[in-house]
Amino acid sequence: MTQADRPIATLALAAAGAGIFWLLGFPAAPLTGPAAFVAVGAMFGLRASVPHRLRDAIFVVLGLSIGTSVTPEVLGLIVTLPVSLAVLVATLLLSIALNRLLLRRLFGFTPLNALLAATPGHLSFIMGLSDDLKADLPRITLVQSIRVVLLTLLVPVIIAAWGVEGTARGIPAATIGPAAFTVLSALSLGAGLLFRRLAVPAALLLGALGVSALGHGSGLTPGALPDWLVTAALTGMGGLIGSRFRGFAFSELTGALLAGVLATLVSCICAAIGALIVAAVLDLPVAGLLLAFAPGGVEVMAAIAIETGLGAAVVAMHHVFRLLVLSALIPVLVRRVGGRAEGR
Repeated sequence: MTQADRPIATLALAAAGAGIFWLLGFPAAPLTGPAAFVAVGAMFGLRASVPHRLRDAIFVVLGLSIGTSVTPEVLGLIVTLPVSLAVLVATLLLSIALNRLLLRRLFGFTPLNALLAATPGHLSFIMGLSDDLKADLPRITLVQSIRVVLLTLLVPVIIAAWGVEGTARGIPAATIGPAAFTVLSALSLGAGLLFRRLAVPAALLLGALGVSALGHGSGLTPGALPDWLVTAALTGMGGLIGSRFRGFAFSELTGALLAGVLATLVSCICAAIGALIVAAVLDLPVAGLLLAFAPGGVEVMAAIAIETGLGAAVVAMHHVFRLLVLSALIPVLVRRVGGRAEGR
């Protein structure tokens, strides 16, 4: 295979993985499917690669997509539940601290790798940041992917224990207009290049996220990105993640998977404690608060929340607030632990 053929083979394998995982109903299929398929190919010797220009475009699209969740309605809700949001931040900090300690002491993660793997949620952001920082992307991916899978499979079962069947689905958001999308894309690229000159981690991703959040939060550029564009970006990101598995031995999988299970358990315990505290203080339904405090899976949590005592908007608001906090907090913590990876 020539060097020019490698990106084509990588993206074809990524697309196949996305399609098969989608047919199987696997969580976050456009991201996890390509990551799994390309990772296996890379571990068997495929010289997988994603061109740098395409990588940059993927980061811009993902940043724009994340920012679309910051709407005037969500910002309006944020000021109504300060106690709940304060407890949410406390549980985030506790979860990150405990999981960092767990991953370093029991599994030998470096400080940077432990921080990125310990972050509860914001999957595409963490993956982009990990790649930009040359961190141990395979181990971080496994830990984070286990979290997504377990949350998607187990949270509906736990919520059903409160007598709630999460069968509802949210109303699709309107698509952003061509003019607004063009303006946001241009401004995002400019902000990303400026951040890159300032040595900000994941500069293009953060730049696009910030511009999109400002545009959508102010109501100037309403609407979600087209589904096909977000799916394509997630598929490319999955291929990029999978390409980093070259040289990763199958013998290392067991330890990384166990680390993912334990880290998810710690995150869920911290979230449950926070939800119980808020339920006791504010007299709100525990089931809805468990969804609001869950460490990830905002789409699944909001869909289930439609039929709980706490509305989907409030659940989504907590998750958006969590993403905003992590977007601001993690780059700061990255600088404190050294900025770049030291290896595995």
